[in-house]
Amino acid sequence: MFNTDKNILKDKGALITVEEVAQQPKLWEETLEIYKSNEDRIEKFIDKLSNGKEKVRVIFTGAGTSAYVGDIAFKHLALKKNRNLVFESIATTDIVSNPYLFFGKDTTTVLVSFARSGNSPESIQAVNLANQLVDDIYHLAITCAKEGKLATDLKDKDNALVLLMPEKSNDKGFAMTGSFTCMLLTSLLIFDNSLDLDKKEKNIDLAIKMGRNIIDRDEEIQKIVDLDFNRVVYLGSGVFNPLTREAQLKILELTAGDITTCFDSSMGFRHGPKSFVNEKTLVFDFVSTNDYTRKYDIDILNEIYENKIAVNTVAITKDSLNEQFSEFSFNEKEELEDVYLVFPYIMIAQTIAIMASLKVNNKPDTPSATGTVNRVVKGVIIHPYK
Repeated sequence: MFNTDKNILKDKGALITVEEVAQQPKLWEETLEIYKSNEDRIEKFIDKLSNGKEKVRVIFTGAGTSAYVGDIAFKHLALKKNRNLVFESIATTDIVSNPYLFFGKDTTTVLVSFARSGNSPESIQAVNLANQLVDDIYHLAITCAKEGKLATDLKDKDNALVLLMPEKSNDKGFAMTGSFTCMLLTSLLIFDNSLDLDKKEKNIDLAIKMGRNIIDRDEEIQKIVDLDFNRVVYLGSGVFNPLTREAQLKILELTAGDITTCFDSSMGFRHGPKSFVNEKTLVFDFVSTNDYTRKYDIDILNEIYENKIAVNTVAITKDSLNEQFSEFSFNEKEELEDVYLVFPYIMIAQTIAIMASLKVNNKPDTPSATGTVNRVVKGVIIHPYK
């Protein structure tokens, strides 16, 4: 797919999305450089909001894919020690509809807004509500569009910091791809104090290597997608649990619902959702590198394989498992925390989603033929809150 003639991809309505998936390793390099060039500004901002405070709430927020950025970052950072910061992840869609459940008037709070365009009504209203309901409020906008309303509204505010992602991360296609991975990477660079910058750079280099490996091996993925299926399941544990939601969303979006999807944790899947699997279902599991957690990922893969209820059961894994089910393995022996595997893992899921879209004769760049689902959400009525 990645080596297909550009004119063919353009005719199929896939060129933009294919190029945006493939350029991500390059964007991760650019994201690292953006962080390094803004490191002093970031440190001064965090010092300003945290000094002298017993506790500072850090709320990661966004809508849809942008919300999943926060969910993954939170899973990784929840128990990390970073000054007096306490991490949470709450979608803007929850904040806007139920602000009274999430904002504490007397608690210093920094709202970290993830946004591709920065023009979603929920993103803007979440900021407004935070300003209205929290006395000591700060804003960190991590966004891909310098002209977006989120960036322009917060640009010159004393209590705010705006970080712009690489220009090409502002995906022109329908699906969020590079925007998702660049914003997630930035959150790790800013808030994960458990690793020094040198170690983070090494992790990013390995993720980049693995991302480029996917581009070279797209024919292996195509063989999986060529199977006879109309349902897809994504499973995963730890930081991969919220990643399953993003992975299934890509297929749901790019096939316009022609392929139905399900997601769950590796252990949680048995508790009812396993009923979703039939003879036309592909099951994928993002396998953890943690020796303990990986046992549970392998158990559910073996169980589904032995049940003979799915068309294929596939482990997406850093190093080969040598089990009876299928696998897409990078055969990498270098150590890498699960959160950095999110980047190549989601590239695989994005690739699967494009191939699945083409399989059902849809157009990945503009998948909603009816126009009822949009790149930037429309139709949201924002009601005043008193």
